[in-house]
Amino acid sequence: MAILTQYWAKEFIKFFLIIQIIVMAIFISVDYLTNMDRFVKAGISFIDAFGYVLLKTPFMFVQLTPAGIVLAVVTVFGLMNRNNELMAMRAGGISVYYLLRPAIAWGLLLSFMMIFMGETVVPVTMSKANDIKYGVIKKTRNIHAVKEKIWLKGDGTIYYFRYFNPKDKTLAGITITWLDRDFSIIRRVDARTAQFDSVKQTWLFDSVLEQRFEDSSSSSIVKYDKKEIPIEFKPDDLQGVVKKSDEMSFTELLSYIRKIQKEGYDATTYKVDLYGKTAFPFICLIMALIGAGAGMRRIVKDNLPVGIVIGIAASFFYWFIYGFFTSLGYGRMLPPAVSAWITNLIFMLLAMIYIISSEQ
Repeated sequence: MAILTQYWAKEFIKFFLIIQIIVMAIFISVDYLTNMDRFVKAGISFIDAFGYVLLKTPFMFVQLTPAGIVLAVVTVFGLMNRNNELMAMRAGGISVYYLLRPAIAWGLLLSFMMIFMGETVVPVTMSKANDIKYGVIKKTRNIHAVKEKIWLKGDGTIYYFRYFNPKDKTLAGITITWLDRDFSIIRRVDARTAQFDSVKQTWLFDSVLEQRFEDSSSSSIVKYDKKEIPIEFKPDDLQGVVKKSDEMSFTELLSYIRKIQKEGYDATTYKVDLYGKTAFPFICLIMALIGAGAGMRRIVKDNLPVGIVIGIAASFFYWFIYGFFTSLGYGRMLPPAVSAWITNLIFMLLAMIYIISSEQ
C-alpha cells in the first residue's frame, strides 16, 4: 500500500512542478512584454524591469497553484485510468478511494504552504512591486503618507485625508486648504466623507464645512450637506500610498482593521480580505478532489484532454463564484466571513458528489 502511495505522490510532484514552471514562465514572459512600453517611458532598464516582474511571481505562484494542482491530479489519475491501473486496483480489492488519501494530504500541504507564503514572502514582494509600480512606472505625484494618513500637495492647495478606501473609492476625515502666493490661507474645507463619481469623474463631499478668509481678521463659514468640489486628483493617484491587503500579513491586516474601526471608519472590505486569507488557500484541497473525480471518469480513459478541460473549467468557475461572493461581501450584502467561505463550502460539496458519481 505504501508503495502505491509513494508512486502516486512521485507522479503528482513531477506533473505539478512541470505545470507550474510552464505557467510561471508564460506569466513572466507575457507580463514583461506587455509592459515593455511602460518600462521604456519610465526610463527603467531591462534588468530592473525584469526584477520588477520577478517580484510579482510569488503572488502569482500562490494564485496559480490551485490550477496546477487540479491539472496535475487529473493527469495522474487520467494516466492511471488509461493504463488500466485503476481497474487493476479494483480487481485486487483496493478501492480507488485509497488514492484520495495522498491527494488530500498534498492538497492540505499546499494549502498550508500558500498560507505560509501569504504571511511571509508575498507581503514583502508585493509591497516592493507596488512601490516600483506607483513610484517609478506611474510616477505618482507628490503624495506623502504617515500611518495611513495622507498628505497631498497640489497647485496652491494642501489635501489631508485620515482614511482612503481604494475599493469603495471613498475618503474620510478630509481637510483641504487653499493658499495664496504669500502662503496665507484663503479658503478651507472640512468634510466627513467623499465619494468619487466614476461617471462625472468628480468627488461628492458629505457634511461639508467651508470657511473663506477675506483677510486676517474676518472669515465666513458655510455648511453643506453635500457638495461637489473640483479637486485635481483621482482615486488612482492615491493607490500608491495605501497599503493593500496583499501587502499585509494576517496579523497586520487584523491590526489595521481594528485601528480604522476604532477611528470610526468602515472596515468591511478589509474584513472580507482578512477572511479570504484563511479561506482561499483551501482551494488546493478542493481542486485536488475535483481533479481526482475528473481523472476517474471513464471518458478520460480514452480522452485525457477532456479531463484537463474539466480541471481548467473548474478552476475558472471557482474564481468566478469566489469573486461574485466576495463582491457581495464588499457591497455589504453578505457578512464578510460568509462571503469569503461560502464558495469553499459549495465546491467541497460538489467535489464530494463528483467523486462519488465518478467511482460509480
